[in-house]
Amino acid sequence: MKTLIYGATIVNEGRAFKGCLTLDNDLIESVVEGEEVPQGTFQRRIDATGCVVMPGVIDDHVHFREPGLTAKADLESESRAAAYGGVTTFFEMPNTLPQTTTLEALNQKLELAQHKSHVNYSFFFGATNQNAALFEQLDTKRLPGIKLFMGASTGNMLVDRLETLEIIFKNAPLPIMTHCEDTVLINQNMAEAKRLYGDDPAIEHHPQIRNEEACFRSSALAVELATKYGAQLHVAHLTTARELQLFGHHPLITAEAVIAHLWFCDDDYRTRGTRIKCNPAVKTRADREALRAALTDGRITVVGTDHAPHLLSDKMGGAGKAASGMPMVQFSLPAMLELCEKGVLRIERVVELMCHAPARLFAVSKRGFIKPGYKADLAIVKRGEAWTVNQDCIQSKCQWSPMEGEQFRWRVVTTICNGHLLLDENGMFDAQYHGEEVKFEH
Repeated sequence: MKTLIYGATIVNEGRAFKGCLTLDNDLIESVVEGEEVPQGTFQRRIDATGCVVMPGVIDDHVHFREPGLTAKADLESESRAAAYGGVTTFFEMPNTLPQTTTLEALNQKLELAQHKSHVNYSFFFGATNQNAALFEQLDTKRLPGIKLFMGASTGNMLVDRLETLEIIFKNAPLPIMTHCEDTVLINQNMAEAKRLYGDDPAIEHHPQIRNEEACFRSSALAVELATKYGAQLHVAHLTTARELQLFGHHPLITAEAVIAHLWFCDDDYRTRGTRIKCNPAVKTRADREALRAALTDGRITVVGTDHAPHLLSDKMGGAGKAASGMPMVQFSLPAMLELCEKGVLRIERVVELMCHAPARLFAVSKRGFIKPGYKADLAIVKRGEAWTVNQDCIQSKCQWSPMEGEQFRWRVVTTICNGHLLLDENGMFDAQYHGEEVKFEH
């Protein structure tokens, strides 16, 4: 099918310009700069007047909970939420049941996604204290990287033996994405908090338990090991100003920020409670402002979500008992565009952080840019009257969001995946469409 998208402002590779796009089935055929509309026969014409056309978002960090945890979420529901948010590709994490730490579990996920995911997909392989010998069997053309939990979080995949860490950093054939928190220090902090405040300390103590020192100590170790062995390291979900000093110096050592830590700060525990409990913890206003500043100076390379749904019943309790994690994938792009409204960054930088950089960092084949010959993965967004996030619009299976009550001026009006109109300007969603497995050029 031939498609024409006209009247748009196209944002791509650091520029915003008026232009048109033509698509030929699943590929971008041409990018035409200027007001002139290409002539020809098109089976579909999309009027994008007043809209911005950008590459579809590549979210490098989600937890879609399938297999094994599907009461919270599954590949169908969360990929639908992704599509509603302009996300056309996701990379999913290994802490499911079973954990994605064997070739069999990896193949099971790929098979499930082929039949259930509405958008494009791939999966991280999880490192453990025992499975480094499997790395040489991994097909690097099918995986974005290896996920390494250097701090205990949901799923208990902690790798805490220094000798094992050395082996992983020395032998990993793919980028290593780390969750960095020092578990020994966190356990000490939790024991002290329980002594002072009882068995389940109030949520306000969460950033004191999973504190700056725990994050910095672990991130510094990861950077040290990556430097020693020449590994490609990507540290997930930075939360502190102090950690930022570790980045921006080496092209193979990069950092991710996620929406929770860019949007919320510790003041929000009073009103949001455990809905914003995540690991690492949401920290101070000063930390949040430092992370926002780092979006434009090269210290933060990628913005993801760490989308991690839980049932609201799992979020009951305090810093000890409430589950950590929150659904974010549907509202990540509107939130980042709202930061543009606040003067934090420009829309060209949003596209770099959410589309170009993850494609470049993980060597994604033919996605993440608006170029002839690339896959036609596109998000069309529009600025208009403010709208409020409420439960009625939430697509995630858990049916809640920490963004409820927030107002955004930007909305995703159309999502195109592999040239297919997955979500149209009338809110019609093609639930029968399934995305493709992502290929890599490692």
